[in-house]
Amino acid sequence: MQYWQFRNTGGGGKVRGMTTAAAFAGKSTLEEIRERFDHDVERFSNLETGQQATIDAPLVLDLVAAAAASHVPRDGRLLDLGCGAGNFTLRVMQETGPLHCHLADLSQPMLDRARSRVEAAGARSVETRQGDLRELEFADGTFDVILAGAVLHHLREDADWERVFALLHRWLKPGGRLYVADLVYFDSPAMQAMMWARYGAYLESLGGPAYREKVFAYIEREDSPRSLHYQLGLLQKTGFTSWDVLHRNSVFACYFGER
Repeated sequence: MQYWQFRNTGGGGKVRGMTTAAAFAGKSTLEEIRERFDHDVERFSNLETGQQATIDAPLVLDLVAAAAASHVPRDGRLLDLGCGAGNFTLRVMQETGPLHCHLADLSQPMLDRARSRVEAAGARSVETRQGDLRELEFADGTFDVILAGAVLHHLREDADWERVFALLHRWLKPGGRLYVADLVYFDSPAMQAMMWARYGAYLESLGGPAYREKVFAYIEREDSPRSLHYQLGLLQKTGFTSWDVLHRNSVFACYFGER
């Protein structure tokens, strides 16, 4: 499996490398990522706009919420991985009504904000877990729905991706669904270069060249996204019975897998 390691060359350039530990040399450690998010809670606390740097963030929130409402029971159990300040859970509950919510994040300040907001929204119950998603433990068949918004791109090697997808499958009840919304890349180098340039233009429209460079810099430093094709393949490999794409625009996609 090949991996495109993003390089901030001003034009969306990339360097090809293998998915070994060496390919991720220089990437932020979990502790460095945690520290950044500890000091960035406000940016993740706007339910109306979502994450501005994510293309179509409000639309994706709406799509996931509507889809979840079609299958999550009234007393259902929800797991929000990398919950941030709780936007995905809050939007889903606007459609489903109160749920039993399990919130997980690397950052304790994010979890504190998410708990406060989700409790205020009337959740049936709220539990939080702070730590690395690869080390979380839940009983098999616990959840009706699992949300993973902008979190899986922090995984590095193939073994981590495969382990996490296997865990997500196990934690779902039969008929439960995983919803993923994240940064993705294209398997085609030419298409990736074109879409990365378009994403740069989108960022410039929000905050000019300086904002584009800021976002590109932290993607280069922190993130290791995989292609949509790769991730859908993992759904099949780990036993999901069906899957499909809810939305894709440029280098962002939202998809689901059903156990």
